Amino acid sequence: MANSFRELILIALEEGHIDEIRQHGERDYPFECCGLMLGRFDGGRKNVVETYPISNAREEAAKRNRFLIRPEELMRGEKRAREQGLDVVGFYHSHPDDRAVPSQYDLEHAWPTYSYIVIAVEKGHAADLRSWQMESDRSRFNEEEITGGLLTPERNNHASHHHHTHAFATVRRRRI
Repeated sequence: MANSFRELILIALEEGHIDEIRQHGERDYPFECCGLMLGRFDGGRKNVVETYPISNAREEAAKRNRFLIRPEELMRGEKRAREQGLDVVGFYHSHPDDRAVPSQYDLEHAWPTYSYIVIAVEKGHAADLRSWQMESDRSRFNEEEITGGLLTPERNNHASHHHHTHAFATVRRRRI
């Protein structure tokens, strides 16, 4: 039942990682930003431990609606992950003045298993942030719908003695 709509996947991001992705999108606007998410696969769960920003290698004219990660940059990111005892668990990129939905280009250049976070950056300001995972037959993306909230000391007294606040996002597959 791998394609069941009831299948639950869990992705965990620290609040700071979401902020880093948003800031990277704003900084690179009006061009697309891109980066890696380093962490651990734990069954159906992905735990993001670090974001790894990468410069967009596309030629100037295409940077507004395409991103390209050079092989040597990907290898550096994978090396960084290995040194930390981590894996690349996903990728993120921005869509300047567009929706946080993967494009056909994104579908053609993605791999199953990984999470793909897309951040909409509207007029230089980070807006909607959504996560996606490719169907195993590579036919489409399923949205990893974020249904959880940020665990902050104000919202969860138990978290107040921890160093980091976390955003735990329960995600449900939805076909697009």
